[in-house]
Amino acid sequence: MDVALGGTFDPVHDGHRRLFERAFELGDVTVGLTTDELAPQTRHVDRHVKSFDERTQALEDELEPLAIEHDREFEIRPLEEPTGIATEPQFEYLVVSPETIEGGKRINEIRHERGHDPLEIVVVPHVLADDDDIISSTRIVNGEIDEHGTVLEADVETGRQDPD
Repeated sequence: MDVALGGTFDPVHDGHRRLFERAFELGDVTVGLTTDELAPQTRHVDRHVKSFDERTQALEDELEPLAIEHDREFEIRPLEEPTGIATEPQFEYLVVSPETIEGGKRINEIRHERGHDPLEIVVVPHVLADDDDIISSTRIVNGEIDEHGTVLEADVETGRQDPD
C-alpha cells in the first residue's frame, strides 16, 4: 500500500511522529516536504522556517528508524503546491491531521477529475502538550513548549525559555 503525507515539518515534534507512525503502519510512505517557496505560504503565523535541505535531513533522521521497524520503504519529495504528490494515481492512503482534512477532500476532488480512485483519508488526532493544548511547531519555535509538549517557563531576567 502506498501512503502519502505532506507538510513543512520544522521542527519535527511528537505530533508529526504520530503521523509518521500511522503512515508506516499502512504501507510504504512518500512524504511531500514543502519547498522553500511553499513553506512560508502554508504557515498561519509568519516565522522562520529552516531550508528544504535542513528539513529533509531532519526528516530522514526521523523516518529511517520507523521504516526499519515496520519493514517499509520511504521517499521524501519536494511539495511545490498544497495538493502536491497525493493527486498522483499510485497512492491509496493520505495521512492527515485534523486541520488538514479539507485539503484531503480537495485532493480527492482533483483525483476524481483526473479519473483516479479516491484516497482513504486517515485522520490522526493531535498530540497534546502538558497544558492540554496541541503540540505545534509554532509553539515550539515560540519557546512555549519543547518537541514533546513539555511546557517551558520563561526566565524572568533573560526572557529565555527553560523547562520546569
